[in-house]
Amino acid sequence: MSINYETQVQEELKKQNMNIFAQSFSTDGKYLATGNNFGIVAIYHMSGALSSSANENSFKPIFKFKVFDGAVYTMVSTDSVLICAGWGDIKAYKWTDILQKEPKVVWLLRVPHLDNLGGNETNAMVLNPKDQTLYSGGGDGIVYSWDLESGTNSRSYTGHKDYIQALSLFHSSDQLASAAEDGSVRIWDTRTPGQAVALMEPFKNEECSQASNKRWLGCVQVSPSDDWLVCGGGPSLALWHLRSLAPTTLFDAPQCHAYSAHFNEDTVISAGSTPHVYHWNLSGSLKNQVPCSSTTIYNIEIHQGNGTSKVMCASGSSSQVDVYTNFGYRAFSLDFS
Repeated sequence: MSINYETQVQEELKKQNMNIFAQSFSTDGKYLATGNNFGIVAIYHMSGALSSSANENSFKPIFKFKVFDGAVYTMVSTDSVLICAGWGDIKAYKWTDILQKEPKVVWLLRVPHLDNLGGNETNAMVLNPKDQTLYSGGGDGIVYSWDLESGTNSRSYTGHKDYIQALSLFHSSDQLASAAEDGSVRIWDTRTPGQAVALMEPFKNEECSQASNKRWLGCVQVSPSDDWLVCGGGPSLALWHLRSLAPTTLFDAPQCHAYSAHFNEDTVISAGSTPHVYHWNLSGSLKNQVPCSSTTIYNIEIHQGNGTSKVMCASGSSSQVDVYTNFGYRAFSLDFS
């Protein structure tokens, strides 16, 4: 009896101290993977959760499995595999194995161990679907380019002086944006290893820095047109013009340091250190402020759908993942526990 009680207490404490840092939809949108600070990945059947016949069990994981001893910070899906990264090597699991509840590592990428800036912690990944090149960044301040066919590090991009927290690919050019805790956004020509081709430092801009003396950046996203970029963190979330490398619009959410931002049609959607998801006009005016279960939001994931409605999920400092079908309000919450 006491063992069961202790187990229940431990599970409750774990639930209370849970942070869900990472999310990734399967490419068909039928499943959602989420990763937490205990190194556990939970899989949800989104088709079931979104159906008219959904019940309480539809909002619980269909399967959970351990990936790391430390946190899962970022995940990316391909048609065949779920790629997970955090503290340790980057690991890939076949979706078919996961759905059969028999997950096993089918390949891994060994991240260099550099002790000067946090070792081999990977905080961000992005996949180029055109050539299946994976880009990763983390504790050593280096962006790595991985050839998934050979499993080798094909190129490295150096210049950041602190943890890389976010990556975003350009849509019609061979460029990549990275944002780091050194306060800089760097633009890289992915065809050429070496130094960045452009640099933005929002903390040095008077409007962006405002009263904050914090330089770190938590998010970066390039617009579909490749003309604009949104980034923020310690400095205010802002829209930057990529030709002039200058900010044009501030998205002023008081007390909110941004951890996630996305372009969605004519809107910027952002979230961070407050319990809300913000919807902004590109002019900077606030369209909507939607409540969330978590007091801090670390990740927003949007599945565009294949002829179906878009779905947005927000995760953060709780065991709940909020799901939005109409982005203006929360439809329901998934429960990690």
